[in-house]
Amino acid sequence: MKKFFGMVCVLALSCAHTGEDALRQFIAAHVAQVQPLQKEANLAYWQAACSGDSAAYSRYAALNLQLRRIYSDRQAFEFLTRLQKNGGITDPLQARQLQLLVNAYMENQIDPELLKRMVERAAEVEQTFSTFRGQIDGAAVSAGRIDEIFKNEVDAGKRRSAWEASKQVGGRIAQDLLELVRLRNQAARSLGFKDYHALSLHLAEQSQEEVERVFAELFELSQAPFIRLRRQMDEKLADKFHIAISGLAPWHYQDPFFQEAPADGSFDPDLYYAGQDVKQLAMRFYSGIGLDVTDILANSDLYERDGKNPHAFSTDIDRCGDVRILCNLQNNERWMETLLHELGHATYDRYHDQSLPYLLRQPAHAFTTEAIAMFFGRFSRQPEWMRDMLNLPPAEYEKIKEASASSMAAKQLIFARWTMVMYYFEKELYADPDQDLNRLWWRLVEKYQMIHPPLDRHEPDWAAKIHFTIAPCYYHNYLLGELFASQLTDYVKNSLPAPAGGAWSAVGCTALGDTLRNRIFKPASRYRWDEMITRATGQPLSARCFVRQFITQ
Repeated sequence: MKKFFGMVCVLALSCAHTGEDALRQFIAAHVAQVQPLQKEANLAYWQAACSGDSAAYSRYAALNLQLRRIYSDRQAFEFLTRLQKNGGITDPLQARQLQLLVNAYMENQIDPELLKRMVERAAEVEQTFSTFRGQIDGAAVSAGRIDEIFKNEVDAGKRRSAWEASKQVGGRIAQDLLELVRLRNQAARSLGFKDYHALSLHLAEQSQEEVERVFAELFELSQAPFIRLRRQMDEKLADKFHIAISGLAPWHYQDPFFQEAPADGSFDPDLYYAGQDVKQLAMRFYSGIGLDVTDILANSDLYERDGKNPHAFSTDIDRCGDVRILCNLQNNERWMETLLHELGHATYDRYHDQSLPYLLRQPAHAFTTEAIAMFFGRFSRQPEWMRDMLNLPPAEYEKIKEASASSMAAKQLIFARWTMVMYYFEKELYADPDQDLNRLWWRLVEKYQMIHPPLDRHEPDWAAKIHFTIAPCYYHNYLLGELFASQLTDYVKNSLPAPAGGAWSAVGCTALGDTLRNRIFKPASRYRWDEMITRATGQPLSARCFVRQFITQ
């Protein structure tokens, strides 16, 4: 392989035409090498997540390391960067593949021993996350059980015990995670970046300034509405728990991180999903818009059991159609949303244009696949979707219409503020991992979520969030995804037909499936994310639609 790289470097320097030929040869050889390894690694991870098996995690780590070593080849990286610098790549598909390859190789131009330590430590921390169960009164409890307590329990002591159990994994892995952060920073600085956070955004074709400009705008626009929402919410919670507003603590809210809006007595969506089969609902909905998910669900792992990863994700095993999701389904609104969400990711991957080169058969960006997942996930509370999928009588539809809109606005506003906590904490974590991170965490929670820390709490609660390990410097993409989901919602409502005199509904709208498939799914990463969004919706990404839908209603 090294001999080949040397040859193509010489060819690339001779003229633009032979440079394109050399790039074509490089890509063919590269894909032949990485495609089978990526499939093996994805299968190993799937087995590990489904079982918690140590051998599967070790196999995944070894395969992941093998892949990263391919991308650590300095001679190949120098060839690609020289080719990009010299220009002359006129084929847009070739040029796009070249940019993706440059980014992939840049990330791995670090010392092989350092790379090995990063991969192995990340796998170890993730395995602990997947298999760890917090304890209440000496008994292990699942994430699902903790969710139930937060949803239904009114005894403050029991809620606090569940909250503390949800954070126990943080104490178990905090030091290992900090070691991983330092290793990542070491790698980033060896590539000329100030820290791993800056490197990650650069490789994702973003910048800290770009993200923070959007977040600052949203913070300003959402501050007054969030204060009003918190006042209303806290009054209801104080009444529910028979305490003063000043006595509210983190465990009084809907979930351990206050990512979700507390249940509103005027609209409890779980009532409408009790007795339903969320799997069958999702299958019927996606089929009705022309996006068949039968094979996806047939290959998936959908229900909770010991040792299995307690969370949810979608994975594209081979970029050739084997797409699967992992869930821990229950027949409630949360898992209806999660299933719709994960199938959004899955259909994006499943319907890539298979005639595209292998390297381009992936979403345009991490946040564009999040946007599709969020676009679909929102339907679990959307009144027209609920009416049509759950066969609600007209009177029941009218009853929930306003309440569900209010619930969704609260949900989005709360999630936006939570995402700000995650983004700014992670930025500061990589900027200085030796600072008092517990204090930093609660300072940001107070600023953006307006929740005060428990007295004398000095535990690494921040480390209980799995995303710091498995998806570092990624969380801001969830909020960017919400912005794009709102922009896409606005586009389809304005461009696709609605019933005469009625509200637009996605249910049975095959034009929606066609629009998503042709404008977003099929192009995959043919275009950079910003170009794809403009092509798909007719305008660049902005916060206007999100603000109009959820903040300035």
